[in-house]
Amino acid sequence: MAQRNTWQRERVRDALADARGFVSAQTLHADLRQANTGIGLATVYRALAGLAASGDADSLQSPEGEALYRACATQGHHHHLICRSCGRAVEIEATDVEQWAQRTAAVHGFRDAEHVVDIFGLCAQCAAAADATTAPGGAAADGAAPDGAGE
Repeated sequence: MAQRNTWQRERVRDALADARGFVSAQTLHADLRQANTGIGLATVYRALAGLAASGDADSLQSPEGEALYRACATQGHHHHLICRSCGRAVEIEATDVEQWAQRTAAVHGFRDAEHVVDIFGLCAQCAAAADATTAPGGAAADGAAPDGAGE
């Protein structure tokens, strides 16, 4: 069943588009509450589920098991590299994974197989910052810190 385009859903869509990287429903709700929108948490969850179902938002599960969302830059099936530190996400092609998933399903007698693959790690900036804090002296050579910007 398609969701109606209410002002609340549009406001959630706008807030998601403004968010940097993947965010939880609770984080998005806190931002909306701070903006005095009057939108409840249940409405945020429904709107995010609808946006994800329609392909207007990416949805994934964090390593801790929390559902996270971001405005979708690409329609259709795709995968992400996600920084565990700043949340930066990069959409990637995974042809080998696609072929492996279909082959594995076929070997076991399955068809119409679907899968979700998201890879979590540290982006180059966060890895450099982490390395700098563990180096003797504990300070980055240029004093730079990761900016946390998502793509």
